[in-house]
Amino acid sequence: MIITSVERQPRRRRANVFVDGEFVMAVGLEVAAERDVRPGRSISQDELSSLAEADERRTAVDAALRLISYRPRSERELRQRLARKGIRPAVREETLGRLREMGYLDDAAFARFWVETKQAASPRSKRLLAVELRQKGIERETAEEATGELSDEDAAYEAATRRLRSLGGLAYGAFRERLGAFLTRRGFAYEVARKTVDRCWAELEEGQGSGVMGQGMADG
Repeated sequence: MIITSVERQPRRRRANVFVDGEFVMAVGLEVAAERDVRPGRSISQDELSSLAEADERRTAVDAALRLISYRPRSERELRQRLARKGIRPAVREETLGRLREMGYLDDAAFARFWVETKQAASPRSKRLLAVELRQKGIERETAEEATGELSDEDAAYEAATRRLRSLGGLAYGAFRERLGAFLTRRGFAYEVARKTVDRCWAELEEGQGSGVMGQGMADG
């Protein structure tokens, strides 16, 4: 069999390979160069199979590196994303192994990143963070280590203070109900939510005087 044509795909770093005048596969330009894929060269069926496998491996590694360039990923996330791209299980595991060896795949580092990012953007309880990490495929012990130094009281207060502007002017009963429900949805225990609500209400009263607020507390 003879490679009769190698045609680069528009706007992509891939090429269509034709053998004996028939299209047989598309491969990355780097793989084509490494395997000396060029018009006029003879090629066997075994070489074509090897070429396809080499291209799949390169595609898997490139896709994984591209994904983790946006943000850290857990092993489960990468495995699932590669599966959606049609990468075979053996190649997926080989790719994950290579990334671990290269230091690009570390579930403990991912867990710390996830916790820091979530707490900065949208504080929540340690329990809810641990649940989210488990959903990402993080082992229980690793999730607990990543959340171990967090304070639910501090996180609840941070979350609540960001919500206060939308609760301004409410009577105590409505204030307590809405802020309490918000904190509960963030995974905080009832007692933590209650103390946080009381703390925020007291600070609002102190800052604005007792007038309407005091009446609101009586109504609640």
